[in-house]
Amino acid sequence: MAPLAVRLPAGRGPRYSRATMSNTPTLPDLATLETPALLLSQPRMAANIERMRQRIATLGVAFRPHVKTAKSLAVAQAMLGAASGAITVSTLREADEFAAQGFADITYAVGITPNKLGHVARLLAQGVQLRLILDSVAAAQALVQAADAFAAPVGVLIEIDTDGHRAGIAPADAATLLAVAAALSHPRVQLLGVLTHLGASYDCRSPEALRAAAEQERAGAVQAAEQLRAAGHAAPVVSVGSTPSALFAQQLSGVTELRAGVYVFQDLVMAGLGVCTPDDVAVSVLTSVVGHQRAKGWTLVDAGWMALSRDRGTAAQPVDQGYGLVCDVAGLVLPDYTVIAANQEHGTIAHRSGDKGAMLDLPVGTLLRILPNHACATCAQFSSYQVVDGANQIQAEWPRFGGW
Repeated sequence: MAPLAVRLPAGRGPRYSRATMSNTPTLPDLATLETPALLLSQPRMAANIERMRQRIATLGVAFRPHVKTAKSLAVAQAMLGAASGAITVSTLREADEFAAQGFADITYAVGITPNKLGHVARLLAQGVQLRLILDSVAAAQALVQAADAFAAPVGVLIEIDTDGHRAGIAPADAATLLAVAAALSHPRVQLLGVLTHLGASYDCRSPEALRAAAEQERAGAVQAAEQLRAAGHAAPVVSVGSTPSALFAQQLSGVTELRAGVYVFQDLVMAGLGVCTPDDVAVSVLTSVVGHQRAKGWTLVDAGWMALSRDRGTAAQPVDQGYGLVCDVAGLVLPDYTVIAANQEHGTIAHRSGDKGAMLDLPVGTLLRILPNHACATCAQFSSYQVVDGANQIQAEWPRFGGW
C-alpha cells in the first residue's frame, strides 16, 4: 500500500475574538494551536443534541441530562436548550459548579456515603433541591442520622439493579427494597422513588439487543416502583437511562424521566454499539506528528495516554480501535489507522493490518485528530474545549472542570 498523503486545508478564514466587546486575545486557528488540544465540533454536538431531543419528544418523558461527560456550563446549557434546568451529576464537585451557576434541581447519581453528608448539607443550605441515591439499609440509616443538620429536605431514589452489572437492589428483591424504604424515616428525608442504569446495554451487539436492554431497564424499574407503592410509599419518580437505552427504547410506560450524557459528544464505544457512527463523534484530540519509526511502520504523535486516556473500551468490541481512531486535521477518518500504543506523552499510529509498508508517512508537524474511545475519559484530561465550526475555525474556548 502506498503511503497516504494528507494535505492541510489550503485556506484559513479570519480569526475570531472570544468576545467582541473585550480586550481578550484573538483565538488561534488550528495551525497555531499548541497540541495536544481538545476540539469540540459545534455542528456535530448540535446534531447529537437534536437527535436526543426528538427521541425524548417521541417517548414523552421528562429529560434530566447527565453532565458528567461535559463538565462544562456551556455544553450543559446546550443540552438543555436553556440557561439552567434539571441535571444529573456524578460528583458533588459537579453539583457545586452547577449550583453556583443557578442550577437548583440536581440528582447525584452515585451511591451516597457518610463522608459526603456534610457536603450534602452545604448544598441543601444553598437552596439546591438535591436528590441522592442509595441501595442499602446501612446507607439509609447513615443519611437519617445526618438529616437533623439539613437545612431542607433531601430527596432519595433507591437504586435498582436491572442487569446485574453494578450497584442496586434487584427488582424482585422486595424484602430489601422495603427494608431500605422503611429505614428512610425522617422529616427531612423524602423517598421519591427509584433510579436505575442498565450498564449492560454497553455489551449489546445489535439494534435488537439494544431495544431489549432498554425494555429490561424500563420493566425492572417500574416493577420496583410498583412494589414500593403497594407497600404505601408514593414513589412518584421512576428514573432510567443511558445513551444506548435512550436512543433505542421503543416505549417508556411507567417511567417518569430519562437520563443520558455521552450522547452529546458520542464516542467510539457508542459507534461500536451501532448507536452512532464515527462521523457523529463531536470531540477529538488535535495532535502533531513528532517522528517516525519507519522500520516498524509507526508514526509518532504528541498525544499519549495523558491526552487520550488509557480507556480501551473498544477492545471487547468486534472492531478494536486501539487508543483512538485517526482523522486528518479536518476531522475526516483515515480508514484503518489507529493509535496502537500510548505512552505518557507519545502516541503510536499504525495501520490496523500491521502492514509496515502502510505507514502514515506524514511530515513532522502535520496535524491530525484522534477520535476517543470514551469521551468522558478523554475530555477529563483537558481544562477546556476549543470549539470549532463546520469550517474547522475556532469559535470559542469553553472551560471545563474536573475533580471531586
